[in-house]
Amino acid sequence: MSTEPEPPSPQAPAIDFLQDEESNCYVALTHDHLDVNSIMNRVKSPQAGAIVLFAGTTRDNFAGKEVKNLQYSSYNPLALRSMLSITQTISQKHSLKGIAMIHRLGVVPVGEESILIAVSSPHRKAAWLAGEEALEECKARVEIWKLEEFGGPEGGVWRANRDGGLGEKVG
Repeated sequence: MSTEPEPPSPQAPAIDFLQDEESNCYVALTHDHLDVNSIMNRVKSPQAGAIVLFAGTTRDNFAGKEVKNLQYSSYNPLALRSMLSITQTISQKHSLKGIAMIHRLGVVPVGEESILIAVSSPHRKAAWLAGEEALEECKARVEIWKLEEFGGPEGGVWRANRDGGLGEKVG
């Protein structure tokens, strides 16, 4: 009988993703920093005359309050399916050459990216429209929640990952 300790179990993958190669749609969730070049490379195409990239970052304030950081959580299997459905619909609607969406989970400090969306199309107008639509649909439909940590004594507020309402105070 060995007295050696068992090796640690392998860590979960740093990224969970789904893709539809037929429509060139890629979606992912990760706890790692987001890589702009990597997401843009996923949508490059010789048939594309435009690539639009949106990078959503953590700002330092909300409703006049100092924001320390944001913390995102999700139910990954459902969030990924929702993200893929959104990208497939938008790709078909705007005749895209590619669309990729990646959302960061965990703590996202001020100034760092929480979401990247890259869209490629033959012409810029379709790419602009598709990029904005992808962001709005993601915020409206994807199962991602955020905790806004404020710098003052009020602590944090959980909210759905949507613009607008103040959410509910935590503890």
